[in-house]
Amino acid sequence: MHLKLKFLIVSTVFTVTYGCGSARRLKSKPVSKINKTQPVQKTITTFKKNINLKNKSALDRANDYILKFSSVAQEEMRKFKIPASITLAQGILESGVGYGRLAKEANNHFGIKCHKDWKGKKIFHDDDQKGECFRVYMNPNNSYRDHSNFLSNRSRYDFLFDLKITNYKAWAKGLKKAGYATDPNYPKKLIDIIERYQLYKFDNFKLSKNINKNNKAITYHKVEKGDTLYSISKKYAITVNDIIFKNKLINNKIFLGQILEIPFSNN
Repeated sequence: MHLKLKFLIVSTVFTVTYGCGSARRLKSKPVSKINKTQPVQKTITTFKKNINLKNKSALDRANDYILKFSSVAQEEMRKFKIPASITLAQGILESGVGYGRLAKEANNHFGIKCHKDWKGKKIFHDDDQKGECFRVYMNPNNSYRDHSNFLSNRSRYDFLFDLKITNYKAWAKGLKKAGYATDPNYPKKLIDIIERYQLYKFDNFKLSKNINKNNKAITYHKVEKGDTLYSISKKYAITVNDIIFKNKLINNKIFLGQILEIPFSNN
């Protein structure tokens, strides 16, 4: 009896001790979990952003680029008489719609190499040859301005400025002739981009002004899911016919991702 009683007491003590230890461990787990899940959550957020980026269509990426830089291209056109359509098409092509390495790491949207006169920062990238030197800019707008200066200050491009600013086809062919790119299909690629995204409409910008007589900046609307001509007209307080006439719409149809120029309201 005594042996059984001793065994029972020892077993009970062991059970209680083990149970208390488990309880202490359980109480400490929530703290460690909170600390460990914080960096995991950041990783998940980054992963979701990357997934969303990959899921963007080529059309969405191009239209995002156009919405972001069309006003910059038009400002360069006003100052340097270079067609905005050409500038945008080159930017889209050379920068990979802003996703290429030179655009992301060097803000270089036009693939302009260092050359002897470049005094700024440099990045080395494989192009026609391995490890070629390319210019680095503080921001994309500086890249656009340097592109304008690059074409304006080199005599081999002088003949381009005798062309009409609306003649984007001649400009595209002239850039290849002047040696801007070695790709024999360079003019065709630029023309295809201009016509696919209707970039030629940005060349109808009055060179003397970048605002209208009422001091209102030019507005563009990217067609989104659910948009109709009627809903867009209501949003900007204009008529449906105003939109149709301004954008020369065929059969009054619009498509997802299309960029519409919004005419100024008289109100």
